[in-house]
Amino acid sequence: MRRLVALGALGLALAACGSPRQAADQSTIVVDTTTSAAAAPVPPSSPPATSAQDPATASGRCTAAVLAGAVESTEAGAGNRYGKLVVTNNGAAPCTVNGYSGLQLLDAAGNALPTDLQRKPDPGPAPVTLAPGAAAAANLHWTVVPTGDEPVDRPCQAEAAKAAAIPPDETQPMSLRWGLGPVCAGGKIEISAFYAA
Repeated sequence: MRRLVALGALGLALAACGSPRQAADQSTIVVDTTTSAAAAPVPPSSPPATSAQDPATASGRCTAAVLAGAVESTEAGAGNRYGKLVVTNNGAAPCTVNGYSGLQLLDAAGNALPTDLQRKPDPGPAPVTLAPGAAAAANLHWTVVPTGDEPVDRPCQAEAAKAAAIPPDETQPMSLRWGLGPVCAGGKIEISAFYAA
């Protein structure tokens, strides 16, 4: 009887231990199971905190209703004129501008004058979040030298009294005073994207 018990115990020990190859296989299985469990992705319960804290996505777009706009002359030379379209957040909350403004030259009665707005890549579009009272600017460049069949003995184009500027991704314009002389080359104005002023 003792012999049978001893043989039974030995058989159980051998079954538990197995051969060296079986032991290695069992170890591999255990390691693989642990590794795959650790690598299993955990579904996020909420969006990453960084996107929720990004002021450009947390605030709304700046609209004509909250922006005050002005065109400022910066320099002139050799028939070239340079200026800035400056917008200021007059609202009570932050808002964001990202990209290029629309711009249309107008006469005193509000009629459209020739305007050929061309976007320049420097600086290019980037979100600019404006706190209340903060401003952003876009660079402007145009010429006063007649081109093509434009007259040389009088202004090349009718001089604009004002302009309509549309903030990026919006449809309602702001009314701006122009008063910076005629814009030749068919009303060609180069404009950059907005940047923090």
